[in-house]
Amino acid sequence: MGLHRGDVLKVEGEGGLSYASGLAAEEVRELLRGERSAEPGPGVDVVEARHRRVVERILFLRATRLRSAPDGSRRAHSIAEIAAGAGTSAQWLDKMIKTGRAPNLDHAAGIAAFFGEKIEFLVAEPAEALDRVLQQIHKDLLERTVERQDQDLRRLRTAGPASEVDPSLGVVAYAARALADVPDDTAQPLIALIESVARRSREERAREARAALETGVGHNDVD
Repeated sequence: MGLHRGDVLKVEGEGGLSYASGLAAEEVRELLRGERSAEPGPGVDVVEARHRRVVERILFLRATRLRSAPDGSRRAHSIAEIAAGAGTSAQWLDKMIKTGRAPNLDHAAGIAAFFGEKIEFLVAEPAEALDRVLQQIHKDLLERTVERQDQDLRRLRTAGPASEVDPSLGVVAYAARALADVPDDTAQPLIALIESVARRSREERAREARAALETGVGHNDVD
């Protein structure tokens, strides 16, 4: 897509990986480096640790999903506002936060929904929480890539013969040119099939190149 990795995988700030996953920025960086998130130490109750994580994610939402005031400033939602939105009482929510005991699933789902999130935001393990965000980024990038390719193909099919062909489109560009006069409902499946075959061919050549390289390295090691 020609995008910078630091922009796509921005860690901090509103809309960043930390903001979207509910994880601390350093925990996100550790996971991106392939490091495992810290497990509860010996003697730590696993259920209690999960309860504490849910409460920490609720506090994270309160700290990051701010409401806009009439004067243009932004502030955290009050306990009473969150409780009302979740269908519970302010006294119960305040006690839950102070004791570190997670709410039941219905109340947890209500609190998450109040902040525009699904319950998975509160209960997912750290790696799962980050993976959920990365999968959505990947999906968005794929959709943008397909949209851009569709735009390029439409341009190629309507362009004159002297127009330049985008080298990145490869054989698809020539297919689009050859099928310029064919109706879209017929041309698009054919173009998709040609691209699929070309992609498999590229992948096969890449595998053969890697195998040849590995074989060469093996012979060199023996020599």
